[in-house]
Amino acid sequence: MFFAVNIMILNPRKIRALGLSSGGLDSILAALVLRKQGIDVEWISFETPFFSSDKALHAAHITGIPITVKNITSVYIEMLKNPPCGYGKNMNPCMDCHALMLRLAGSIMKERGFNFLFTGEVLGQRPMSQTKQSLRYVEKQSGCEGFILRPLSAAKLPVTIPEKEGLVNRDLLFDISGRSRKMQIKIAREFDLADYPSAGGGCLLTDERYSARLKDLFEHQEEFTEEELYLLKHGRHLRLDKNTKIIVGRAEKDNEQIEKYYNKNIDAVIKVKDFPGPFVLVPNGAEKDMTAFAASICVGYSKAPENIPVDVIVIMPQGSQVLTVSGISLEKIRQYLV
Repeated sequence: MFFAVNIMILNPRKIRALGLSSGGLDSILAALVLRKQGIDVEWISFETPFFSSDKALHAAHITGIPITVKNITSVYIEMLKNPPCGYGKNMNPCMDCHALMLRLAGSIMKERGFNFLFTGEVLGQRPMSQTKQSLRYVEKQSGCEGFILRPLSAAKLPVTIPEKEGLVNRDLLFDISGRSRKMQIKIAREFDLADYPSAGGGCLLTDERYSARLKDLFEHQEEFTEEELYLLKHGRHLRLDKNTKIIVGRAEKDNEQIEKYYNKNIDAVIKVKDFPGPFVLVPNGAEKDMTAFAASICVGYSKAPENIPVDVIVIMPQGSQVLTVSGISLEKIRQYLV
């Protein structure tokens, strides 16, 4: 005699999703919405000298969501020099930036057995990089077509593979679009989430001055260090000739930051000996005449008396020397500013 036994089989497979995190409200909500469905969510945060993972790390701290931080400077620079979709208003290659990050995240997804990727992107929030057409471009270029879920705007976007396979309940996702953040703030309240950063900012490539300096660097150097990219954020940058640039500190904190990235093996440093003045860095050093010119500029920005020669200390990899030079007026210096 045989007995029919009804056995309830629980799905032993845990659904896992890997998300891009900027640390902003949208990426936080995207993760929380999926976690509410019982999905195991983790974050990946990419960093370069142009944007950091600080906000993402804070978001991971307040939500308890595991996060991995990865520096992608070298591969990012390759893309940044010639982005297929070009730049935004400044040196920001937003569409190709997103495509690159999702491509890198896709590799991690496959290596670590995640079921799909997700982002906090909202349809129409940014007029150039978050239209249906641009989101489609990013997905195609990422190599993860069909596996990128955008929980906050999913109801307005094509159904993804994880939704088709029942890994995600589409009915519990949102249909947010446009630049208003009222809906996100409402959802944040439902999650009792109050500690989140304000929208916007964070990428130096959208900054006009930083972009001008980066463009100058690209035009005059085939190779450069990661430290040189960080230096673009600090001080006054002056292009003296095609081979020589100097960085002049504005204040004590600025001087400290410039000194932080000083490479004693290849760079030169200039300081006025007996008067308060800036820390002047000469990346990769300079020829004799340009060194003297840089020393005169250093004096021009110092508290030394006008039109009187003063001693300036020049510290180079091969040793130190003292030059006696007069300062150049700030009016004449301005033409060299980058």
